Formats: sequence, structure tokens, C-alpha cells
Amino acid sequence: MSTSALKSLHIANEGKLILLVLDGLGGLPHPDTGLTELESARTPNLDLLAREGIVGLSEPVGPGITPGSGPGHLALFGYDPIAGNIGRGALSALGIGLDLAPEDIGVRLNFCTIDGDGNVADRRAGRISTDLNRGLVADLSAIEIDGVEIELATESQHRAVLVLRGAGLHPAVRETDPQLTGVPPLAPDALAPEAAATEAILRRFLDGVREVIGDRSPANFVLMRGYAGLPALESLEEIYGVRSACVAAYPMYKGLATIAGMAVLDTGDTFPGEVAALQRHWDDYDFFFFHFKATDSLGEDGNFDGKVAAIEEVDAAIPEIVRLGPAALAVTGDHSTPARLRQHSWHPVPFLLHAEHVVPDAATVFGERACGSGSLGIFPARNTMSLLAGYAGRLKKFGA
Repeated sequence: MSTSALKSLHIANEGKLILLVLDGLGGLPHPDTGLTELESARTPNLDLLAREGIVGLSEPVGPGITPGSGPGHLALFGYDPIAGNIGRGALSALGIGLDLAPEDIGVRLNFCTIDGDGNVADRRAGRISTDLNRGLVADLSAIEIDGVEIELATESQHRAVLVLRGAGLHPAVRETDPQLTGVPPLAPDALAPEAAATEAILRRFLDGVREVIGDRSPANFVLMRGYAGLPALESLEEIYGVRSACVAAYPMYKGLATIAGMAVLDTGDTFPGEVAALQRHWDDYDFFFFHFKATDSLGEDGNFDGKVAAIEEVDAAIPEIVRLGPAALAVTGDHSTPARLRQHSWHPVPFLLHAEHVVPDAATVFGERACGSGSLGIFPARNTMSLLAGYAGRLKKFGA
């Protein structure tokens, strides 16, 4: 349903909504056990919600399409993930509180390791510490390029942000991250004539990076992606009539929430801190986007057992979340990140909806195969918000 139609349907009540996103939740069977990470995890509390609720599989973008975190989350918030696709540079910049105008360019940087042959040896430089990142950013901030203002900032671990400010900037430039190791970084070639000046600026910036940190270890270069200026989206409050809040520790997801008009709560850097923030602000908002990152990071690292343990950590907190009394609670992921693949994948994502007025399906556990047989079937992730609002009684009848 279009956002304009949804805007005419929302009604106010006291029902609270929670969207609990375990980033990269979906997985693939372990070759020894035949069970996915979610199926391997001991999740008595999520299993109880599955028995009392309804389950299915959500598709973030479309069949066979591997989504990035941006479109994956935008779909969960009810936006069109293709038409509303936003570059990661803008999301990261907003997430750490940088000013970004529509004419600026935000760029997501990964500190990486380049070997003696000029090839990418590690796309994340061993996930360097945030403190080391800050030191590198401080050194690189000395780079100056005529005609453009440069701002560099640390995001977390190997992630940083570059913001370009000046006249005539354009985001149509090739990303330099090859998404592979053993090959050189790509060149930031202009993909449109109007981006030629931006290409030249980025090439000069990369020359400066080589000069400043090229002889260091493990982080001796950067990979660039997600060029974007400030996007414009209607807020969740405009569309669904809900005062919305973001409970997230990682900056990029705070950026996504900011674009969607959410208040960003102070959570600290830990999962218990996120739970405490949810409890502390329960009376202040109608909708809570609650984000958990570790499942994705561990999947990308190929750490099957670590991802299982992360899922179990979330499960242990479910009673505290349910005790708050949400009218509707959805548990899902923004995409799948199977440890076997060490990257995002195209697989549909397990989805659980718990609310008072459901007809429970036959699911007895929360896992990929159980969700594949659930009453929600395989459905577009962008239906998530209308499902939450509908089951919370926040949408009126459509049509006569």
C-alpha cells in the first residue's frame, strides 16, 4: 500500500510497537548438524513467542536480491527499498552527528590492509580498535584539497566517514571497495560527466591517504563506498502517526533512524544498555526500532558458534522486553548473513510477529524452516510496519 494511503488510515491509541532487528539474522545449515545458526541456538523465549504468534519469511528487496543494510532497514520501516535507496555515506555521517546538506557528499570509509603487491589483504584491517581509528582519522585530517572542505570522523572499529563540502559535487562515482581480497582497490572513476570534479577530488584524497598511512600496519589504506548527500523521506510519524525512537548502538543505524524522523536514544555501546534505554523511555514513544548488531558482524567473520551465542544473548532479554507490554512485537533481521558465506545473502529472513489478536500457526520454534511453513508465508519486508500497526489497532478500515 502506498504511503499516501497509509497516512489516511492511522489512528491513535495507547498500543506500543517494537521492531526488534537482529542484524543479518538469517543463516544457512552447518555442514555437520544441518541446522542454521538460529535453529542451533537455544531460544526458549523466542520459541514461546513463535508458538503464541505467527511467523513467516520476509524478503527485504526482492527474490534473489542481496540487500545492503540501508535498503534492508528502509524496507522494514515501510519505505520502498529501491526508490528510497540511500548511500551508506549519508547514513554513517548522520549517525555520528555530522552536518550533511543535500549538496554535500558523505562517503563511508573502511580502513583496510593492502599487501606488498597492492592487493586488498583485509577489507577491514582486522577490525581495528576504535581508538586506533581515531588516531588514523586525526592524522588523515591534515589532508587538504583546493576548492573543497574535507571533514573526517571515526564511526567505529574499521569504519570512518568522509564528508566533502563544496560546489559542483556529484555522487555518481564508482565505489573503490572490490568486496574481495586478493585484488587491488577499484579506482573512483566518474560514472557521469558531472562527477568528473568529484573523481579528481577523491583521487587526490586517496593519494594523501597513501602518503600519510601507507607504511603503517595493519591499516594502511581506505576503501570508499556509499557516496550520498542528505535524502528527504516522510517521517514514520507522518505516515503511521507514531512517535518513534531508535534504540541502537551503531552509528549507521542511528543515521537511518534520523532520516526516518526517529528520536535517537542514548544507549551506550552494549546490548544491556540498549535494553535499559528501551525501559527508560517506554512511556515517551509509540514505536521503538531496537537494533542488535553482533549477529551480522559474527556472520561476516564466519563465526557460526559466535552468531549462535549472540542470538542466545538476545533471547535471554526477551522476557524483559515482553514485560513492558507491547501491543505488537516483530522480531526479524534486515537481511541474512550466513556464517558459511561470510557476507550478506539473498535468502529470505525469519520473521516473528507477537500480538494479542493473532491466530497462532503451527510453528513451535523460531527458525528458518519453521518460518518457511508459517502463516505469513514469504512476504515483502516493507509490509512490516503496516503489520505492526494493524495488529496494534492503529489502522482503521480501508474503503467503504
